[in-house]
Amino acid sequence: MQIAIISDIHDNLWTLERVLARLTDCDILLCLGDICSPFTLAAIGAGFKGLVHVVWGNNDGDKLLLTRAAEKAGNVTLHGLFAHLEVDNRKIAISHYPEIARPLAASGQYAVVCYGHDHRGTTEQTGDTWLVNPGEVMGRFGVVSYAIYDTGANLVQISKL
Repeated sequence: MQIAIISDIHDNLWTLERVLARLTDCDILLCLGDICSPFTLAAIGAGFKGLVHVVWGNNDGDKLLLTRAAEKAGNVTLHGLFAHLEVDNRKIAISHYPEIARPLAASGQYAVVCYGHDHRGTTEQTGDTWLVNPGEVMGRFGVVSYAIYDTGANLVQISKL
């Protein structure tokens, strides 16, 4: 199974549309916060045909309207600051914050732990756990990137737009 991982969109709908167009082979999308506005969350729900799991970032706006956008989309689940998922017999943790993600990765309880916040795409292994920051959709630092996790191969790859 292919799981797409994105973060730090900051309402850049134009780049988001281009990233989502590359994720058609993915079954699940993990969104690691800083979506910002309800209209961006609506675009994610409409533009990605699989299931979407979202955690809050530090720049996400009106949580009530974001919640309504998720409900209307029908394929979006909001989790708060942290989510624990199990997909294809792989335990996955997601958060916006590296301060939450790093200790979770060090615990060895997860196959993959994902975070965003600093807009810099990186992957590293802590024991058997992948620690993944997909980078940013926003393009603030000039590099738009996202990650794909292959649950069968237990491999992560960061791709640039």
